[in-house]
Amino acid sequence: MAKPGGAAGRKPAPRRGGGRARNPAPHGSVRPREPKRSKVVFDAAPAAEEPRIFRLGAIPGATPGKWIDAWKRRMPQVPLELVPIEVADQRAAIEAVDAAIVRLPLDDDDVHVIALYEETPVVVASSDSHLMAVDELTTADLVGEIVVTSMDDVLGSLDLPGTLSPAFSALPTTADAIATVAAGVGIVVVPMSLARLHQRKDVDHRPLIDGPTSTVALAWPRNGTTSDVETFVGIVRGRTANSSR
Repeated sequence: MAKPGGAAGRKPAPRRGGGRARNPAPHGSVRPREPKRSKVVFDAAPAAEEPRIFRLGAIPGATPGKWIDAWKRRMPQVPLELVPIEVADQRAAIEAVDAAIVRLPLDDDDVHVIALYEETPVVVASSDSHLMAVDELTTADLVGEIVVTSMDDVLGSLDLPGTLSPAFSALPTTADAIATVAAGVGIVVVPMSLARLHQRKDVDHRPLIDGPTSTVALAWPRNGTTSDVETFVGIVRGRTANSSR
């Protein structure tokens, strides 16, 4: 029989620190570590675009409406300003805008040029002229007619065999020339867009099927090719927003 106070009757000594005894890990096992918390990285907000305006020059008679509408849909953050320019000053005007709709020829290696379309020439005459009795004309139909010209003429020197020159000098503008033929004095030959631009109740026009055409083009300085210019070029070429350049 064990004596009181012997080893069998002793209470186990408390662990130092007074804490509970931890369960030892099984032999050969590794205690799992707490996973490290990942740091959340926020992407920097994209830099805001600087306010700017796309300035598009346009000669008289140009009709860039559909391209401007497409620009507004594709680039709503960049307003487009339409700047009227004269054909006589179009080369200098190109330097003051981002791009311009011009008439060829425009021979200058410092300018990018993309031909857009050819304009049919028309004969403008008084509404009661015998020339307006048909749907279209040829140069042979103009023999004996007085051809009135203007200082802003975009077709240059016309080769119209058998026609006559007026007794007066070239008039200042196309509008002046058309006002003159409205009074029954001669005819004017211009691209169709100019005939429509200067339409009057007392004049009419007919296509001149074998007359000289006028090429309308988009032009901009070679050293002025920006992302906005490239976007507008893509629009006039019919590219969509997802098309590659």
